[in-house]
Amino acid sequence: MSSLNQVQIIGNLGKDPEMRSMPSGDQIANFSVACSDRWKDKASGEQKERTEWINFAMFGPLAGIAGNYLKKGSKVFLQGALRTRKWTDKEGIDRYSTEVVVDSFNGKMVMLSGKENENSSRQKTERTSAVTTSQLDDFDDSEIPF
Repeated sequence: MSSLNQVQIIGNLGKDPEMRSMPSGDQIANFSVACSDRWKDKASGEQKERTEWINFAMFGPLAGIAGNYLKKGSKVFLQGALRTRKWTDKEGIDRYSTEVVVDSFNGKMVMLSGKENENSSRQKTERTSAVTTSQLDDFDDSEIPF
């Protein structure tokens, strides 16, 4: 019997991606995405909202694209796999962190926010740009439409 470990999220970045490089030169991008649910409370009639923050780790060429084009507030669709890491803190206590890993095997990123119009900071253009890791072998920065 096979299993499926796939996470799909649409949300907004809480801050600019934190970029690092591995000794091999491959890039790593770490960031968190906010996903909010809104509903009307039946008892009070008030609008309610709950926000979940999901941590992401992105590797390889896709991480470089995220570092160059994703900014705080960017709306993005991300697909990856859920991973839990175990590490030991300074006091010797085992800690765990869970994140969505977007890598070259199953990762996908679709940028849903366009750049702000230079003439008006209030107007935004909606552009969708899909980049999957399988398309990155022949990737050229000049192909990005914005």
